[in-house]
Amino acid sequence: MIRYNLKCRAGHGFESWFQNADAFFALQAAKQLGCPVCGVAEVEKELMAPAVRASRKVAAAPEPEANRPDLTAPASDLEAQIATLRRQIEENSEYVGMNFVTEARAMHAGDAPERAIHGEAKADEARQMLEDGLPVAPLPFLPVRKVN
Repeated sequence: MIRYNLKCRAGHGFESWFQNADAFFALQAAKQLGCPVCGVAEVEKELMAPAVRASRKVAAAPEPEANRPDLTAPASDLEAQIATLRRQIEENSEYVGMNFVTEARAMHAGDAPERAIHGEAKADEARQMLEDGLPVAPLPFLPVRKVN
């Protein structure tokens, strides 16, 4: 396995793991790589330093607390805005999970009480709901159960 630092055409940096260098180039040529921020398929490798194993003496020393990054804090303004949006949606609507399509259709037909809901739908089901005139929109984050 190999980890590459990548950058999209829009300048967003991210990293990803690949089986080997050939796997990266095959996915890149097929335009199957996408930026997790904006979805652009034009992705390039960034210049990277090789991962060199430190000596045993250095490796045994714990990293000072001040040098450790705060992984709970948003890395960018966009991440902070998405986190705020997520909190607002979770506080002001009911999570119905995989029953989202059924619940939304029942509310639209008047068979269930109107309320704010959020949940999961397959792409083809979401597309059909939009074509049928249901007021739905995709959310820019994954459900909590699908996040590490």
